[in-house]
Amino acid sequence: MGTEAAILLLFVVASAVAVVARRLSIPYTVALVLAGLTLGALQLMQAPALTRDMLFLIFLPGLIFEAAFHIRFDDLWRDRAAVLGLAIPGVILTIAATALLLVSASKGMQLLPHGPTLALGWPLAVLFGAAVAATDPIAVTALFERLGAPPRLTLLIKGESLLNDGTAIVFFGLVMALIGGTHTTGGQLTVEFLRVVGGGLAVGGIVGLLIAQALQRIDDAMVAITLTTVAAYGSFLVADQMGFSGVMSTVTAGLICGNYGLRHGLSPSLRVAANTFWEYLGFALNSLVFLLMGFEIRLDDLWAAWPLILLAYLAVTLARALVVAITSGALAWTPARIPARWALVLSWGGLRGALSMVLVLSLPADLPQRETLVNLVFGVVLLSIFVQGLSMTPLARRLGLLGRRETMAAYEVARASLQLAADVLVEISHLRDSGFMDAQALDAVEADFRRRMGEANARLQALDLDPELRYREELTQLRRRMLQFEKSRAVETWRRGMIGIEAYRQLMADIDARLLELESGSVSEAEIPVKETENTGEGTAPSPRQ
Repeated sequence: MGTEAAILLLFVVASAVAVVARRLSIPYTVALVLAGLTLGALQLMQAPALTRDMLFLIFLPGLIFEAAFHIRFDDLWRDRAAVLGLAIPGVILTIAATALLLVSASKGMQLLPHGPTLALGWPLAVLFGAAVAATDPIAVTALFERLGAPPRLTLLIKGESLLNDGTAIVFFGLVMALIGGTHTTGGQLTVEFLRVVGGGLAVGGIVGLLIAQALQRIDDAMVAITLTTVAAYGSFLVADQMGFSGVMSTVTAGLICGNYGLRHGLSPSLRVAANTFWEYLGFALNSLVFLLMGFEIRLDDLWAAWPLILLAYLAVTLARALVVAITSGALAWTPARIPARWALVLSWGGLRGALSMVLVLSLPADLPQRETLVNLVFGVVLLSIFVQGLSMTPLARRLGLLGRRETMAAYEVARASLQLAADVLVEISHLRDSGFMDAQALDAVEADFRRRMGEANARLQALDLDPELRYREELTQLRRRMLQFEKSRAVETWRRGMIGIEAYRQLMADIDARLLELESGSVSEAEIPVKETENTGEGTAPSPRQ
């Protein structure tokens, strides 16, 4: 089977898996890996190998740009302390803690009667820690967005993943250089890290600003989408060719294009077109990469090394919990504090993915114990996806972090029922004043709608929405109402002959695009009123919101 036919078939498989996963209420990405594992184990089809070039030149730029493109910079900046703490010091601490726990535990298990005979030295353990330092929480964020988790929690997970991908790749290269003797001192490693990361930020900033400026001067959806594609892949390739971090470059370009270029440069209709394209591309790339991950894993090899894999998985999980605990503890008395329930979700939501697998596959073939390292990383990735990915929904529900979308839908229905009942009562009053309807009949109907009004009001009280949810819903409803009013006035203006058909079509397209954007959830964290202090049950520190 040729590569083209294989990719086409993978898309067919991904579509079928998406339908099944939704019906079974399991994370889509987990189902994709399972499908890839099954197809690969049964040898039902041949899939392209997931190589470093494929991930870095095709998948990673698109996925990184899509995630950054949809993040509001104001929200990310507001939580910069937590995101940067998890992404930079957190990666360093993850590498160190994972290596320490793995070396200590492997030596201890050798003392057991049937323990593993292979000791893990420091070089191998540090390389392993660097390979698994990056998180890949797409299964978690997709779940949170679908079920309505707190937006700030989703932002923390997304923001950390965006930045720690870049820092993890840089640190992995530095660890390889340290083992190979290229950089021998801490000062040299620090300078190299700053050079690679800083250069990537600079290249991404330049590319992003150039594309954003161009977006402000065009009014064509196809050209706008093409330019954002150039920004995504061009920023990565240019930075990579210059020896800088391609991931950091693409993150920067995505943030600039998605905020400065998209929201301030494009018309609403073009924003909808660009958003739709990048949402689809993100779905397509994620579908392929998770399927290919399943094909890459060989269960026989992993089963032979299961004691070490289990040991490595426990070390990674404990190291992640330690990193989150230290970060949340450091921010406990600041406005950026992380509630205890969120810290638990952040710890358990640190899944590993394709990046870890590709990094370990890029190791030199003559590296001592390379196969052991490959099996450890692949096993940890598989366990994190299935164990943590499948248990995240029950955990988040148990902690009361999901169900916001269902709550907001119930709130909308109750509010609408209340308003409709009030409108009916006004109409009954008019009919009563006219004297054309039987008073007894009107009394019976009025009693019925007053009862419905009371039931709707009781449902509203029972929901007990927190202030943030209530404000978001009120703001969204007000904007929707004003846009519908604007739309009706535009129709009236055209019918009166005050504008021509072309102007009318442009006005309607603009209003419809803003309505679509509103329904996709456009309330920024910056628009939520901030209380000076907030008692949330998680502590008494100042908190902007939960």
